[in-house]
Amino acid sequence: MNRTQFMQTAAAGTVLASLKARAVENAELSARKNPDQLNIAFIGAGAQGQILMQSCVRIPGIRIKAVCDIWEKYNLRYGTRYIYSQQREMPKGYVDYKEMLANHKDELDAVVVASPDWMHAEHANACMEAGLHVYCEKEMSNSLEKAATMVKTQRATGKLLQIGHQRRSNPRYLHAIDLLIHEQQLLGQVTTATAQWNRAKADDIGFPAKYPVPAEVLDQYGYNSMMEFRNWRWYKKYGGGPIVDLGSHQIDIFEWVWETNAKSVIASGGNDFYAHREWYDNVMAIYEFDTPTGTARAFYETQTTTGRGGFSEAFRGTNGYLEIAEVPAQGNAVFREAHAPESQWEELAAKGLIKAKPTAIKKTATKNKAVDVRVTEAATGWPLPIDLSKPAHQPHLENFFNAIRYGTPLNCPAEKGYETAVAVLSVNQAVATSQKIEFKKSDFHV
Repeated sequence: MNRTQFMQTAAAGTVLASLKARAVENAELSARKNPDQLNIAFIGAGAQGQILMQSCVRIPGIRIKAVCDIWEKYNLRYGTRYIYSQQREMPKGYVDYKEMLANHKDELDAVVVASPDWMHAEHANACMEAGLHVYCEKEMSNSLEKAATMVKTQRATGKLLQIGHQRRSNPRYLHAIDLLIHEQQLLGQVTTATAQWNRAKADDIGFPAKYPVPAEVLDQYGYNSMMEFRNWRWYKKYGGGPIVDLGSHQIDIFEWVWETNAKSVIASGGNDFYAHREWYDNVMAIYEFDTPTGTARAFYETQTTTGRGGFSEAFRGTNGYLEIAEVPAQGNAVFREAHAPESQWEELAAKGLIKAKPTAIKKTATKNKAVDVRVTEAATGWPLPIDLSKPAHQPHLENFFNAIRYGTPLNCPAEKGYETAVAVLSVNQAVATSQKIEFKKSDFHV
């Protein structure tokens, strides 16, 4: 008997009233228990928080109920209004995250933490201890001690903690690394890697003069000035500089490809252009990895005085190499070495795992009076066949939400995020001491 038939045969008005009341109660419970609808909140509505909001509102079943940011008249106002424009429900705005958790923890499933790095541990730990799952932007923290507390809190509470290394959920990276490199061994033995993130010269970030964070609010939340608040990534108290802000995404991929943690790192860098900033404006680092097939090395560079070259990663193996970037125009192909079996590449192309066959590779030689150079003609790349039609962060957020809904494994859980934090934060130490840092296996575990 369906609900309509039952209601038509119910005899007493009191029964009807009771059933209606129970139906309302059950509907409310159902809405909370419906695995396809998740209620979330944001801590941090600045530039990165806004990027994550723009992805969250595109994901079916996600409702943003509250937003917290200490810049009430700017970030918080923008965040709440933007969310209202997308979901037609105004989230509650807060300056104090503790007040937000006290008022909303019973209706929330998860919190997205996009505050400055130095506050990640405090915010993430408080949310997990309140019974909520957490998506936390990278880097876990600018302090390994604080990052370790996040791992411990996750274990103690059993709540999910996804760290925002979003390339680990990008279908192009999953296809290239897990399928082509690991499963198909398309590149052969991967011996070296390079990656870079170059940014153009830029002034300090300013702020609208009529919308400052009140001095007493800045002081309450640990900031000395609007300059430090807006440019926190350059200050040692709050962030880790460009190597952490930018490099962590790509250094994380080194460990993914070689499926092991770094053995050592040596680095050089300095405040060579922006003398007033605390962190290094350029860094070059070399990592060593012990792999089952031998030692592998990776070179990483980040600099902030020219944007030429942009950001990308390259992995070089005995049979080929991969060029890849989060923006496909900067890298999206595999390249075959002249001696590598062409049949394997053609077979993968026939299966749609790489795109069309390129022009043939020819070994050539040139000779003149001054120099004798024997070179291999550059090959045309075999493009990757995967297109991402979503914002870059959306698949990683989807992975997090599906872990809550269905138990899908996280692509970057707390332990993995901590391993990357160790590798990345150690670069600043290597620059400061001018010494090679040798890692122990225990360094990567809490």
